[in-house]
Amino acid sequence: MEYSEPPQWDQSAGRLKRQLALTWILMLLLAVFWVLPSIRNWLQFGGGGEPRAVTPRGALADFEQTTVDLFDQVSPSVVYINTQAAVRNRFTRRFEDRELGTGSGFVWDQEGHIVTNFHVVQEADFYQVVFHDQSSYEATLVASSPNYDLAVLKVNAPKEKLRPVLIGESQDLKVGQSVFAIGNPFGLHQTLTTGIVSSKSRAIKSPSGATIDDVIQIDAAINPGNSGGPLLDSAGRLIGVNTAIYSPSGASAGVGFAVPVDSVNRVVPQIILEGKYEPARLGVRINESLNEQLKRLTGIEGVAILELQPGGAAAAAGLKECQFTGRGSVIMGDVIQKVGGVKVDNVQQFQDAMLKLRRGEEVTFTFVRDDKIYEVDITLN
Repeated sequence: MEYSEPPQWDQSAGRLKRQLALTWILMLLLAVFWVLPSIRNWLQFGGGGEPRAVTPRGALADFEQTTVDLFDQVSPSVVYINTQAAVRNRFTRRFEDRELGTGSGFVWDQEGHIVTNFHVVQEADFYQVVFHDQSSYEATLVASSPNYDLAVLKVNAPKEKLRPVLIGESQDLKVGQSVFAIGNPFGLHQTLTTGIVSSKSRAIKSPSGATIDDVIQIDAAINPGNSGGPLLDSAGRLIGVNTAIYSPSGASAGVGFAVPVDSVNRVVPQIILEGKYEPARLGVRINESLNEQLKRLTGIEGVAILELQPGGAAAAAGLKECQFTGRGSVIMGDVIQKVGGVKVDNVQQFQDAMLKLRRGEEVTFTFVRDDKIYEVDITLN
């Protein structure tokens, strides 16, 4: 038998069949790729292309509605403050306006007075006040009190834009009660944060170095730009002015402080009325170093009157000053132990107690003279 090669057309036909099969497989894959989304939607595997039906929410919870109403009520009273200063360019020798920073404030009365922090307007020459509707007005500085970190600006704005905040009180605040802060942190206008009173009667240092007593500690988020804004209770009343945070990073860490409204309501009216704030004066000279020496020498706690100022309230009330002899000895005068019922053991406590008093106010002073305790009512200058 003879052997012969298979015909060439049989091999070509096999290759053609394989190519056709491969082509059909590729076409099928492409068809599946394009058609599969429609099949999935038809079978509802991946969700429909139409928006989902909205589930009715219902009424807000009572505490939510309270917060919403409070913001609607108070936010028109809160302003954004931008400050600038004129600085000399060391190259051109010309003065140029430089942005100093921003802060918050609030409307005090319909005469256009705006309350903020002293450190917000410190060193500034230009003050711009922006209301909640974005209308802005140039303001002038009435006066400030660095000891309380408070300042008052004045704008010439229409009466309908001047919506004063309601005034509350801070002495009866309870730890744990809700507080609300409205301000402009990082320049973000009309921001509301909430929290509670974390503690009362804190003491912080003011920009002047004086001690601000009875400061309110809160856990509501307070950030740069919140300074000068109002701290409110759930009735929308002013209970403090947000002034500082305690944070290594400079951002809110859940510890903020506010100047109590009882202090604000004492300082601000005097600034508006007299263009300055001066605490009441007793008319005595005291000295911390000498006072500590006299305490060790006599064993009497309190603040010794080293000298009476002529015409002062203490001199008019008959208080006595110390007498220093040339031989280094001293004849003790009166030692004040209480101011208005508040115990004062040292000069700092005496000064802090005096800062809370008004000129013209009658205050009871308790003092030691010749080992006996006396009380006298004195009208302060």
